[in-house]
Amino acid sequence: MPLAGTDHLSDDSSPAPADDSSPAPADGRSPAPADAGELWYRAPATRWFEALPIGNGRLGGMVYGGTDTERIQLSESTAWSGAPSGDDVSPTGLDQIDRVRALLFAGEHAQAQRLTAEHLLGRPTSFGTNLPLPEVVIEHSDGGPVQDYRRGLSLTDGVVRSAFTRRGIRYTTEAVASHPAQLIAYRIEATAPGAVSLQVSVGESVFPLVTRIENEDLALSGRAVETLHSNGRDGVDLTIRIRLLHDGGTKTAAGGRLLLHGADSATVLVAIGTSWQHGRPDEDALGPLDAAAALSWPGLRDAHVTDVSELMRRVSIDLGGSGRDISESPTDERRDRLSAGEEDPELIALYFQYGRYLTIAGSRHDSPLPLALQGLWNDGLASSASWTNDFHLDMNTQQNYWAAEATGLGECQEPLLRLVENLRSHGRDTARRLYGARGWVAHTVTNAWGYTAPGWGMGWGLNVTGGAWIAMQHWERWEYGQNERFLRDRAYPVIKEAAEFFLDYLVPEPDHGWLVTGPSDSPENWYLAPTGEQCSVSMGSTCDRVFVDAIFRMCVEASERLDLDSSFRERVREARRRLPPFRIGRHGQLQEWLIDLDEAVPSHRHTSHLMALFPERQISPRATPDLARAARVTIERREAAPGWEQTEWAEANLAVYFARLLDGDTAHQHVRSLIADASEANLLSFSAGGVAGAAQNIYSFDGNAGGTAGIAEMLLQSDGEEIELLPALPSAWPNGSVRGLRARGGIEVDLTWTGGQLDHATVRAPRPVRTRVRYGDDVRVCQIQPGRPYRIADR
Repeated sequence: MPLAGTDHLSDDSSPAPADDSSPAPADGRSPAPADAGELWYRAPATRWFEALPIGNGRLGGMVYGGTDTERIQLSESTAWSGAPSGDDVSPTGLDQIDRVRALLFAGEHAQAQRLTAEHLLGRPTSFGTNLPLPEVVIEHSDGGPVQDYRRGLSLTDGVVRSAFTRRGIRYTTEAVASHPAQLIAYRIEATAPGAVSLQVSVGESVFPLVTRIENEDLALSGRAVETLHSNGRDGVDLTIRIRLLHDGGTKTAAGGRLLLHGADSATVLVAIGTSWQHGRPDEDALGPLDAAAALSWPGLRDAHVTDVSELMRRVSIDLGGSGRDISESPTDERRDRLSAGEEDPELIALYFQYGRYLTIAGSRHDSPLPLALQGLWNDGLASSASWTNDFHLDMNTQQNYWAAEATGLGECQEPLLRLVENLRSHGRDTARRLYGARGWVAHTVTNAWGYTAPGWGMGWGLNVTGGAWIAMQHWERWEYGQNERFLRDRAYPVIKEAAEFFLDYLVPEPDHGWLVTGPSDSPENWYLAPTGEQCSVSMGSTCDRVFVDAIFRMCVEASERLDLDSSFRERVREARRRLPPFRIGRHGQLQEWLIDLDEAVPSHRHTSHLMALFPERQISPRATPDLARAARVTIERREAAPGWEQTEWAEANLAVYFARLLDGDTAHQHVRSLIADASEANLLSFSAGGVAGAAQNIYSFDGNAGGTAGIAEMLLQSDGEEIELLPALPSAWPNGSVRGLRARGGIEVDLTWTGGQLDHATVRAPRPVRTRVRYGDDVRVCQIQPGRPYRIADR
C-alpha cells in the first residue's frame, strides 16, 4: 500500500542544538516510557560473567551482590601500562616498499611475505595494555541463612540493587558508578537499627600497590606495570581511595581495613586517580570523595539516576511478547531458554537496551579514553593474552560505537573522536618515515599513547587502512549531527589528511592502471598463493578499496560543502575514479583480494571486504544486486566451512550484513545466536575460547554494541538521502514499536507496526530537512519542519 503523510503540529518548538557536543532529541518528541528493562537474578554472582556492570565513562565496577561478602571488581580506563615511544617504526621499511610491491605484482607472494616480515612490521618498545584493578571487598559480620534474595541491574537508572532477609531483618543494597560525582558508591541499609556491621578491604592486585590509612580513608598507590606488553617499568601512577560513611555505630581502621560495627546504614565511596595526561593521582582521588561526603545518599544517588535516565529514555523499544509471562523468570534462565530454541522478543529488546546502557556506562562525552576491546570493564584475560586490552582498528573499536548515533547517544563518541584526532597527530610521523607520504596513517592497533606504526605480527599488522576506517566515525558524527562547525574544524581535517596519505600511497596496477594500496593486509585473513604458500601481504585488497573509496567520497563531499580546497578536491575525485572495481570470483563470491585467491582458512571469522555492505553502502541489493548476491555467497561459504570461527563480533557483523541485504529473518537468527551462544549469564558478549588464540571465553564489548546496532538496522536504515522504514523486519516480531531511533540528517523516527506491516511512523527534525522516506517499494518525499512532526501511515 502507498505511504500517506500528514503534518502534525507539536507544542515543542525549541531551537536546534547549538553544537554537536550533546545532541538533543529532535523537536516535537514526547518522552519515552520510563522502563528500559532490568537484568535480575535469584542468587549472588559466583564468577565474573554473572556479576553486573556499572560505569561512569571512566570508572567501572563489576558488582557480585554477595550476602556474606560483597565484591566490586574495579577498572579504570586510563590504568595503562606502557609509555609513548618514537621508535616503533621500522627504520628499513621505507627502502623496501617498492621492492615488496614489485614482487607482489610479479606474483612472488612468498618472497614479498618474507621481506615484509623482516622490514615493515612495527617494533613497539613498551606498547602496554589496560590493566584490571583489584576488588573492593565488603565483608558483612552477621552470617546465617538468607531468604528472599534478589539482585538486579536497572537499565533505566544504572543502579545495581540487591535485597535479602536474614534473621528477620531486611537488607537492601545499591551500587552506582556516578558520572556527576566521579566515583563508585555502595550503600547498605537494614530495617533494624544497629544491624549493619562490616569491614572493607581491597583484594589482590596484578601490579604492586602500597596500602595506607590516611585521614580514616583506605588508600592504595602504585604503578600499572606488567611485562607481557611492556617493559615492566612504564605505566601510569595510580591511587585508589576508599571512604566509609555511616549512620550510627562505631568505625575504626586497622591493618589495611576499615571496620564498622552496629550502624543503621553505611556507604562505601571509591575514587581513583591516575597520572595519565599529567593527572595527579592523589588529588584526583581525594577530591571526589570530599565532594560526595558532603551530600546525602539520596542526593548522590538521585543525581546519578537523573544523569543516566536522561540518556536511556531517548529510545524505547517493544518487539512484542512471547505469549509467556516473563515477570517471574530471571535473566539467566531466559537466556538459557533462548539457547534451547524458545522465542523471547522481550529478551532481545532488553539486549538492545543493554548495549545502549553499556555505551553510556563506558563512554561519556568527557571520558579520557574510548571503549577498549573490553569496553570499560576488565576481566584480566585480554590484558594477559597475546592481543592485549587495547584499541583494535580493524573492526572492534568501530563496532564498539556502531550503535551510538542510531540510538541517540552520539555524544558518547566524543572520546573516540579525540583519540582519532590524536592518532592524526602521531600518524603524520609514521606516514612520512615508513611510507614517504604526506597525511596521516594508522594500522591495526593503537593504545593510550597514540601508537600508529604497523602491528608486530604478520596477517594482521599491516592493515594500512586502519586509520581511514576509524576516521569514518568523524563523518558519521557529522552525518547524524549536521553541525557544520564540527565538519569544518574537526571532521574535515582528519578526513582530508587521511585522503592526502592515500594520494601519495596508491600506485597503478600494471594490467589495468587501477590505483591500488599495498603492501597491505586484508585483516586478519590469509590467502593461498598460486604456488601454494599461505600469505597475507597483497596489493589492492578489497577491504582497502572500500575504505579508500569512502575517505575519498567523504573528502570530496566535505570540501564541496565547505567550499574549500577545490584543486585538492579534483585530485581526490580523479583518484577515486581510478580505484579498482569490485570483482566476483570463480565461486560466485565477492573477491577479497584483487586477484581471485582462495582463503588459507576458509572458516576465518574476518570478512573485512564486506564492510562494503556495512557500514558502507557501496554494495546493496537495489543498487548492485549482483554484488549483493556475491556478498551473500561469501557469507554462506564462510559459515559452511568446517570450524567456522563463530565469535561475538562476527555474529553482530552477520546481523548488520543481512539487515543491509534486507533479510530480516536471517539477521534475526544471528541476533539470537549472539545472545544465546556468544553472550553469558549477565548478557556480556564474549570471544570464544579456542578462537584467535584465546584459551577461554574472554569478555569483549563489541558484541553488545554490535547487537544493538544490528537490531536498530533491522528497524531503520538511512544514507543521508533516504530513510527506509522496517527494511529487515523479521517474522518473529510481528507487532511492536520503537521510539527515538535516529537517522542521518539529524532526523528522529518513531515506528509502530502490526501484523508484520507498518502501522505508522513519525519523523522529526530540529532543522528544516527534505528527505525521501521508503517503505518497501513505496517512496515519498517529505519536507520536515522544526516543531512539526511528519506522520506517515501505510494506508
